[in-house]
Formats: sequence, structure tokens, C-alpha cells
Amino acid sequence: MKSKTNWIFTASCPSTLGTVDVVTRYMAEAGNYVDEIHSFDDREAGRFFIRIEFRPQSDEFSAEQFAEQFAPRADEFQMEWELTAPDHRPRVAILVSKYDHCLNDLLYRHRTGQLDIEVPVIISNHPDLEHLAEWHGIPYYHLPITPDTKPQQEAEIVKLLEEYDIELVLLARYMQVLSPDLCEYLDGKAINIHHSLLPGFKGARPYHQAWEKGVKMVGATAHYVNNDLDEGPIIAQGIQQVDHAHYPEDLVAKGQDIERITLFNAVRYHINKRVFLNGQRTVVFTD
Repeated sequence: MKSKTNWIFTASCPSTLGTVDVVTRYMAEAGNYVDEIHSFDDREAGRFFIRIEFRPQSDEFSAEQFAEQFAPRADEFQMEWELTAPDHRPRVAILVSKYDHCLNDLLYRHRTGQLDIEVPVIISNHPDLEHLAEWHGIPYYHLPITPDTKPQQEAEIVKLLEEYDIELVLLARYMQVLSPDLCEYLDGKAINIHHSLLPGFKGARPYHQAWEKGVKMVGATAHYVNNDLDEGPIIAQGIQQVDHAHYPEDLVAKGQDIERITLFNAVRYHINKRVFLNGQRTVVFTD
């Protein structure tokens, strides 16, 4: 796990000669030691992306001073940039239904420091997993949803997200289709996880459907939420081979393992500022 003394700088701008130089030159002039740097120029989109981890060499470093000095240079390149402090812990809300594998994994990694986040609230449309929230000392809100109550309950979800000052929402097997309004509200700040089975098996018991067709691999996809069901910009994916000796319950177990690991990877990439939205795609600087 990397030192928490590192600041993170991220930026994107139109593809222009000198984009790397304007950032690295400033870092050197300001006395900021660069520990890690990634950049990518998307030729198709004509857009440049960069991420830098750095350690200030001066005790007088401040985000305000950085912004004052760097902003004029960034403006010349139409650069959208962000600076993240080492002690920043994103406030994350977890939405869940009845399956507990992803929730268990996220809470364990949160508790052990593998995910440097705060989890101030868990929201569910079922009461089943309240005991997990209670054990971790996290408020749990049961908001049952029916076709008649969905607008009101989604309004309650938004209210809770604002009340708890949430930066990121994780749909940890939250088995509800979000309304277009809620998808728009969560644009770019909500991550969903779902199985990835080929051919596609939708509806109830997808792993059993897959077994009946003799699939040879199971997988999972973590993506940002948008109004296209399970088709938002992809952050991370995972797969594992299976064969004729795997029964439906084996596929379920393997699939759930891949789901939790894939969701964890997507979350850590996001909170470590390694993910850039690029239209309907993403740029992900993996570690």
C-alpha cells in the first residue's frame, strides 16, 4: 500500500503539443517530486489524460498555492484538472438487496484498510442484511420498493445521499432498475456490478441458465451507472474458466467471487483517481 503522503494530480484536455511538459515542468519548478506518472492520448477522441502522484518537498506546500500558480498554465491548454490530498477519504454509500457477498467484501476491505474510504450509510430495499450494518456500526435504511412507491423511495435515497454528503455510490448487487432521473443524478459517481455471461443470460437464475447451455467461462463487469441498463462505461472486468464438471451451484460460487473482486478493483481505481470518463468509455490507469 502506497504512502499516504502522496498528493494526486489528474487532468484532461484537448490533445495539444506540450500537454505533458506543462504539467511536469510545473512540478519540477514547484519542487514537487513525482513518484508515479501515467498519461494517454486518445487519437480517436482527440483528448489527453494524465495522472501524477507527487510528494511536495516544501513544508509550505498548499492546495491553494498550487491552484494559484498552476491554473494560468492549465487555462492555456483548456485543461480540466483536480488535486486530491493524501488524507482524503471518499464518503461512500452502499446500496444492496439480499445477496451479501459484495457487501461483506467491501466492509471487510474497508475495516482492514484495503479501501481507504468512509462508509456512513447502507441502503437496501430488503431488511435481510441489517445485521451486517449493525455489526459494523453503520446506519442501515430499509426502503422497500414497489412500482407504486419507487418514485418516493428513490427520492428518499437522494435525500440520504445528500444528508450523508456522499461522493460515491456502490450498487453491491442492488437488484433494482434505477429510474432515468436517479441515473442522471448519479452520473459519474455510482458504480454497479453484474455478471458477464456469454451468451447473455438475463432474468432469474442466470448461472443456472448458463449451466444449461454449457458455458466455458463466467465473469463480472463493474461499470458506471447510466440510463442504459448494465451498459454504462466499463471500469473493470474479470473472468474465470469453467467446464463440464461445474454444476450450477459451482458457477454461482465462482461468479460471486469474481463479482466481489471486480467490484473491489473498480472501487479502488475510482477512489485513487485512476479512472477518467471518456464519452461512453473510460481511461483507467491501473496500478
